[in-house]
Amino acid sequence: MKFGLSTLTRGVFSTRENYRAVAQAAERAGFDFLSVSDHVVVPANLQSKYPYSPTGAFSAAEQGYCLDQLATIAFLSGCTERLRLLASVMVVPHRPAMLTAKMLSTIDVLSNGRLILGAGAGWMKEEFALLGAPFEERGKLTDEYLAAFRELWTKDDPAYSGKHVSFSGVMFYPKPMQNPLPIWIGGESPAALRRTIRFADAWYPGNNSQTVPLDTPARLAAGIAHLRRACEAAGRDPATIDVALLVQNYFEWEPHKIADGSARRLYTGSADDMAADTAAGSGRDGAWFAGQRSASTQYFLPHGTSGVARSAVACLTNCLLQSRRSLAQGRRKRLGRQANIFEVGRYMAQSNRKAL
Repeated sequence: MKFGLSTLTRGVFSTRENYRAVAQAAERAGFDFLSVSDHVVVPANLQSKYPYSPTGAFSAAEQGYCLDQLATIAFLSGCTERLRLLASVMVVPHRPAMLTAKMLSTIDVLSNGRLILGAGAGWMKEEFALLGAPFEERGKLTDEYLAAFRELWTKDDPAYSGKHVSFSGVMFYPKPMQNPLPIWIGGESPAALRRTIRFADAWYPGNNSQTVPLDTPARLAAGIAHLRRACEAAGRDPATIDVALLVQNYFEWEPHKIADGSARRLYTGSADDMAADTAAGSGRDGAWFAGQRSASTQYFLPHGTSGVARSAVACLTNCLLQSRRSLAQGRRKRLGRQANIFEVGRYMAQSNRKAL
C-alpha cells in the first residue's frame, strides 16, 4: 500500500513557503505521491453545478484563487527528490495540445520520471468560455488531445490529423522519461469509461459523484465490476488497468452514513472499521475498495493477481488546514490545541499506517 498527499492550489497552499514545506514534509514522512488540482480561472458569476457535491456548490467560487496546476507541479518537482507528482485532474481542453504535451514532458524529465497525468474533460462551462475552449466539444477534444499526447511522446516522426488537433513534420524532444507516461482518467460517465479503456493506465473516479456514487464497498465493487465488463467487451484485458478512487469526504473517526442512510460511508468510524473496509477490498476476485478519507491522505493499494493488476485508491482533501477540523476531538487533544497543519499531517500519517 502506498500513501499520498492531495492538495488544492489555494487556501493554505497559496504561498511557495507553505507548498514547499508541505511537499518536503510529505516526502520526509514517507508519503509516495502528492497531487495538485486544476483550475485556470474561476468565473465571477458561476452557474455550473459541481458534480461531486449534493448542493452543486464549488468551494473556490467565492475566492477565485488558484495557482496554475502545471507550473505548481514543476515547482514542486524542484522541491522534492522522490515524491511522485499527480495532476488531479488536469482539465485537458484548457490548454493547447502541443504546448501541454511539451509542458508535461518537460516536467517528467526534470522530475526524473515522477509525473502522473490525471486527466478529465471538465465540468465548468463558464471557465471554458473564458479560456476560449468549446465546452460542448470537450469530450471529443479531450480524446484528440490524449491521442496527440501519446503520438508526440512516443514517435520520432509524430503526425496526427483530427478535428481539433493536426500536426506533422515536427521534432518533439525531449520525450517523457517514463515510457509510457502514466495516465489516470477521471470521471464516472460512460464517456469517461470509454476514455479509460482507450487511453488510461488507471480509472480515477470520485466517490461523491452525484450520478454514480461510489461511497460504500458494495457500490465501489459494482463500479469496478462494470469497468471490467466494459474492458472485456472492448477487447482490453482488465488486468492492464489500475483503479484509483478519489474519496471526497472529510476524515472521520466516527461512523457516518451515506446520503440515504442505508450504510456506513467508506473510511469513517473506528480504526477497526477502516481496516475492515480495506480487508474487504483486498481479495483476488476483482472486487476491491480502499481509501481512507483523511484531510491529508491518499492510498495506492496493490490488488490480487487475477483481478485488476494494481488498484490505486486516492483520497482527495480540501486542504491540510481543514484536517484539524476533521479530527475527532479526542484525537485532536492528543496533538495539543496549538498543533499546526504539518503536525496534523504527520499525526494522520502515523494514525493511518496503524489503522491500515
